[in-house]
Amino acid sequence: MESRLRVQGHPIQPMLVTFPFGLFVSAAVFDLADVAGGPAFLGEVGYWTAVAALVAAALTAVAGMVDLWDVRADRTRRTAVTVSLVNAAMAALFLVTCLIRAHAPQRGATGGQLATELLALAVGSVGVWLGAGLMRQFDRGRAGERGGFDALAELPASTVEIIRPPARAAGPVR
Repeated sequence: MESRLRVQGHPIQPMLVTFPFGLFVSAAVFDLADVAGGPAFLGEVGYWTAVAALVAAALTAVAGMVDLWDVRADRTRRTAVTVSLVNAAMAALFLVTCLIRAHAPQRGATGGQLATELLALAVGSVGVWLGAGLMRQFDRGRAGERGGFDALAELPASTVEIIRPPARAAGPVR
C-alpha cells in the first residue's frame, strides 16, 4: 500500500491518527475528573477537547480516504476499510456524547456519557491495533528499502562524518 500523501517518504495518515485518538483520551480523562467530583470547568474542557478530536478525526478520515483510493482490492484493502470503519465508530460514539452535551448549560459529562466515551476508546483501541498491523504489512512490502542505520550508508561521506563521533586516542586517560 503506497500512500499518496507523504512527508519525506512517510505516509501522513498514520501520523494523523495519533491526534484524534490522543484528544479523545484526554477528553475522557477530563470527563472522568469531572464525574469524580473535580471542578466544573473540567467537564467544559472535556467537551471542547472532544470537539477538537472530532475535527481532527474528520481530517484524518479525509487523508485515509485519499490513501484508500489506490489500494488494491485484496486483504490490505479490507483491513484498511475495517480500520476506517472502526475509527468512524469511535468518532460516532464521541459525537453522540458531544451532541447531548451541546445543549446543556454546563457541558459536564454524566456517568453514562463517560461510560460511552470509555466504550468508544475501547473500540478505537481495536482500530489502533488493526492499523498497526496494516503498517507492519506495509513495511514488509518495503523490505527491499534500507531503513534505520543502514540508510546512513547511502548518505554522502561528509554527512556521515558529521554524525559519526570522533575516534578516541589510544592512550592513558589523564
